[in-house]
Amino acid sequence: MSYSKAADLLRIADMAMASFEGISLQDVAREFECDHRTAQRMMRAFENVFPNAEILEDVERRRRWHLPRSDPRWLQAQGIRDSELAALDMAAKRAEHDGAPDDAQRLRALKDRLLAAMPASQARRTEADAEALLEAQGFASRPGPRVVTDKKLLGALTEALRAPWELKVLYRGAQDEAPKERHLEPHGLLLGTRRYLVARPSKGDGRMRRFRLDRIQSAEITGRSFAREPDFDLDTFAARAFGSFHSETEYGPVEWRFSPDAAKTAKQFVFHPHQEVTEEADGSVTVRFTASGHMEMAWHLYMWGDQVEVLAPDSLRYMVEQYQRGDFPALP
Repeated sequence: MSYSKAADLLRIADMAMASFEGISLQDVAREFECDHRTAQRMMRAFENVFPNAEILEDVERRRRWHLPRSDPRWLQAQGIRDSELAALDMAAKRAEHDGAPDDAQRLRALKDRLLAAMPASQARRTEADAEALLEAQGFASRPGPRVVTDKKLLGALTEALRAPWELKVLYRGAQDEAPKERHLEPHGLLLGTRRYLVARPSKGDGRMRRFRLDRIQSAEITGRSFAREPDFDLDTFAARAFGSFHSETEYGPVEWRFSPDAAKTAKQFVFHPHQEVTEEADGSVTVRFTASGHMEMAWHLYMWGDQVEVLAPDSLRYMVEQYQRGDFPALP
């Protein structure tokens, strides 16, 4: 068996041990970006190498594989790879940089527990290798300006989201408004140029609303729990905007065409999770998606100078057409 195939089987074993319900062929195909038949071959090899694996059937009569956690030596035999330890460190630093100190603390605690489960000599060697890897790779995070958020506020929000608990907040709806007390049922956070809490008022029409974090003067957990909206999906909600700002009146089709000179660079971007990209006969590229937030779109389009044309909507085209420069020395 080749090294790469052995490594793949060990990764499948990790997955099968981590999942109490077991893993499916779809999980394997998604993890290794392979087709269904390849996933079947991999699982047959997995069964041969790990005969103690349990094979179950879910409610949809799909096979699932689970590996019992009966042998504490598994972690020692596997070891923690230096790249995995470095990834934990980098994730903790990103969380700290992006204003999520609680997540950073939990990631560092996870790293410490993993190292504690390994033999001392192996743990020291792995940690040293991870530090060297971090030094060689550098630290990748989102550069540029960002809004500083109160860590105490973020701590209350993450605690409320985890439970979930109702929040009592003092919120200033507009720049010149006096803050008002609101009772909210939090469902998620949107992180962008501005950060928003996604929540529904405890008493109201049940609709999700956004609350700017920089306008929340204080947040307190009331101790009242609530049932999360079962049909709410944060990714779907977030996809209704280009950035973090939502506007129902602006929501609609968006169409941009990048010049042949900018096409190669534009194809490297994911402007929206549901975008459609079309390569035109003249070498240009057309990007289409559906979202709102014209001001954030205009901020982004400014970086492309005169190398992008807004085909739709008209309101966005009017916003940018007088501000497209041709003297920028580089593309984004």
